[in-house]
Amino acid sequence: MRIKFWGVRGSIPCPGPLTTRYGGNTACIELHLDESKRHIIIDAGSGIRELGNQMMAQHNSGEPIQAEIFLTHTHWDHIMGFPFFAPIYLPDARFTIYGPVTYEDEPLKEVLSGQWTYRYFPVRHEELSAHVAYENLKEGAYDMGRGLSLQTKYLNHPLLCLGYRFEYQGKVFCTAYDTEPFLNVFDGDPNDPNYDADVVEQAEKAAAEENQRIERFVSGADLLVFDTQYTEQEYRSARVGWGHSPMEHAIAVARRNNVKRLAMFHHDIQRTDEQLDALARQYGTGTGTGTSSDGIEIFFAREGMEVHL
Repeated sequence: MRIKFWGVRGSIPCPGPLTTRYGGNTACIELHLDESKRHIIIDAGSGIRELGNQMMAQHNSGEPIQAEIFLTHTHWDHIMGFPFFAPIYLPDARFTIYGPVTYEDEPLKEVLSGQWTYRYFPVRHEELSAHVAYENLKEGAYDMGRGLSLQTKYLNHPLLCLGYRFEYQGKVFCTAYDTEPFLNVFDGDPNDPNYDADVVEQAEKAAAEENQRIERFVSGADLLVFDTQYTEQEYRSARVGWGHSPMEHAIAVARRNNVKRLAMFHHDIQRTDEQLDALARQYGTGTGTGTSSDGIEIFFAREGMEVHL
């Protein structure tokens, strides 16, 4: 497996002189399975534009471009680059797009095609030249053929969102973003007349069970890309319920579950390169430079970074 980061930010692109080293594009990750010549893309944030340009530059006219695109969810920062993904306009290109079933009466194709309307874009979805198939995914296990297996896990985000666990030839690549720890939303003041101790207890068990399921989902990953938009202090101060995790939580989950490499991901748009460098010194071990005493390598993802498994 070869993994390359094309976009590592959350919320909205933030290009400029303060974000040149880590990059300002939103989520897009490329996964290559070299032996099977399989091309997988996770998310179509603004980073997919440059990926598409590279695919066009390397395109051999005798071999049609083919790829599988897995969307974690359809929030704007994870799909906004798709209309600018150049290969989608090639007549001989073929793509399969996978994503979570958010609304049963509005399938994935309809959600994405909303970008290609004259109100927002000069090309209509019906005018795309490439052959595009859409596959709705739910939580479960899938045999993707040619030795690739996939597990999906619902995450904790304001919109239905999937984590992906790809397993191929004994290697595991896993994503868990956008998400935050599952919490007991029914917990409150016991003196409140509406307080129900039984409901609170059951909700506490349900949240704990979901957090354990997330940990089993990422267990043993050779590379885990986890949501780390905030520090614990930032998260607790004002951002609980926003659907993003503190860095300390991601590190603890990875350490408890024998993850070999942890990529901190979905950086806040307010973080400058210098601030991310400082956080990397505080929390990271540095990619390719060694591991911590418990054997895990922790690094902050950057645009253009490649990891080989």
